[in-house]
This record gives sequence, C-alpha cells and structure tokens, in this order.
Amino acid sequence: MIEARPASPRARLLWAAGITIASALFLALGTWQLYRMQWKQALIARVNARAHAAPAAAPGRAEWPSITAENAEYRHVQVAGTLLHDRSTLVQASTNYGLGFWVMTPLKTAAGDTILVNRGFIPTRQTPSAAPQAALVTGLLRISEPGGSVVRKNDAAGQRWYSRDVQAIAAAGGLTQVAPYFIDADAAPAQEAGQPIGGLTVIAFRDNHLVYALTWYALALMIIGRTWQITRKKRQTGVE
Repeated sequence: MIEARPASPRARLLWAAGITIASALFLALGTWQLYRMQWKQALIARVNARAHAAPAAAPGRAEWPSITAENAEYRHVQVAGTLLHDRSTLVQASTNYGLGFWVMTPLKTAAGDTILVNRGFIPTRQTPSAAPQAALVTGLLRISEPGGSVVRKNDAAGQRWYSRDVQAIAAAGGLTQVAPYFIDADAAPAQEAGQPIGGLTVIAFRDNHLVYALTWYALALMIIGRTWQITRKKRQTGVE
C-alpha cells in the first residue's frame, strides 16, 4: 500500500496563495459588476428622463464640440428650418415593420446650420420629393454612426448606406455646416399615406450585471467551499 506523502511547506504555501488569489479575484469581479449595475441603472434613468422631457432647442453650432453620447444622446429636442427633400439619403433599416430604409433629410436652419433629420421608415426605395418644405422638427438627438453596420461598410459612391454616418452622408451630399448628430423625428400625430413612419427609436440597454455578479460570487464560494472540504478531509485522515 502506498502512503500519501505529506505536501512540502512550499507546495502548501503555493496552494494556499493560489486559492486566496482566485477567491479574491472572483469576489472583486462580482463587486465590480455590482458597481456596473448601479452605473447602468443610473444611465437608463437618465436616458428615460431625457427622452420623455419636454423638447428643448437642438444644440447650435457653439455647442457642437462638446456634444457626446453621455451628455446628449436621446435628448428630446426641437428645431425649425427648411427640409431639403431633394437631398435626402436612404439608409437601410430593419424595424418592426420589416426591412426598408430610414429617410435622412437635411434641415437648413435660419442660422445657416444643417441638421440631418431621420424622418422615419419607408418599406421601399422612393425618389425624394424635390420641393423644400418649412418644418418644425421634434425628436430625439442621436449620435452619428460612423463606418457602417457590423457586417457591411457604407458605400458612398454607390449610394448604399448601412448606418447613419452623419459626416460621410454630409460629405457625399455636399452639405456644409453640418451638426455632428442627427435627429430621430417623433411619430406624426396623424400618419399620412406614403410618408416615413417616425417615432421608431429603440431605447434599450442590456442590464445583466446582477447575473454576472452572482456568477462571480458563486465561483468564489465554490472555491472556498471546496477548499474547506479538502482541508477538513486531510485533517480527518491525518494528511498535511
């Protein structure tokens, strides 16, 4: 019969250090996820408050350099100007209404600024109306989506757009003094046939941080529990 050889002091020290480090790491990750959960819930509350607030004036040129997703996205804003329908850009879209296009129309303000307005969804490609139209646009401020979609890049030369890239759309359309954001127009009080369907902004944030935190804590407890079992068994059998 082969007797169990006692572990050396060095091996016991390394084993204890490894268990301690692993447990501490999992506990730290769980606690970090709880902090992330608090941050995410505060973000959701802040965004919901912005989106449902009374509309404020859309940021003007002096404010453009300071606009970020954190401090401005989903603000409920309003701006007056002239919609340049003949310079609209169609961006491929997937919505609850199916596949189709977002209609991105430049709006020229009295101050000479240009703001792209996502007037809403259309199911089929249409030739934009050529007549400019005075309008008061109300909607949610959105940050530019540069580059393209996850799987496809925008093709300005071919007029194939997969994301609402403000800078690229402006450059392709020869637009100047363009705001670094666009506006998702609210739904029209009475939807006219053939007009883009507005008010389709999806505001959704994944909040799985509590699940992640509990998973990390559970792993830490499993390691601590298993270590206690092994140590207890060794003591009962007299093995050190």
